[in-house]
Amino acid sequence: MNPVDETAFWGRYPLAWVGFAVAVLAIPAIGMARENAATFTDILPTLNATLNALSAAFLYTGYRAIRARRVSLHWRCMLAATATSTTFLVFYLIRFALTGAHRYPVPGATRTLYFIILGTHTLLAATVPFFVARTLFLAWRKRYDAHRRIARWTFPIWMYVSATGVIVYLMLYHLAPALL
Repeated sequence: MNPVDETAFWGRYPLAWVGFAVAVLAIPAIGMARENAATFTDILPTLNATLNALSAAFLYTGYRAIRARRVSLHWRCMLAATATSTTFLVFYLIRFALTGAHRYPVPGATRTLYFIILGTHTLLAATVPFFVARTLFLAWRKRYDAHRRIARWTFPIWMYVSATGVIVYLMLYHLAPALL
């Protein structure tokens, strides 16, 4: 079996990719914001959805890496997912502090679907920091059997929260205005 070069894809500093991706995505967002006279609070929802999508991408890549027994790549992807999720949480709390809760303005079936997705997203999102912290701690301490047991719960919950975060954004900021 050929040894796998773990740095071939991510390079020596994989967490730098998080900053790079955010910067690359922020450049057009800032340009659009300036053209449309958008404020910082106007771009926060899009930034948050982008961070959720990046987190999901890192989670999926990390999952595929561990399935392929590329442990080092898996570890870096999980750290990158943690960094993007943590960054999301910071910006989400800033947005909430500045603008408060946002109501879904459309009555009917889409409102019901929105609340089902939002409700499950919110309940599970409250558990993610605890699951992630425990899972990372066990891996860091090299307690891999316990890590694997909790990761079987952590991964699907975290992935669901990241994916539904993007769905909630799309429903609230794109679907609802189109239906009004």
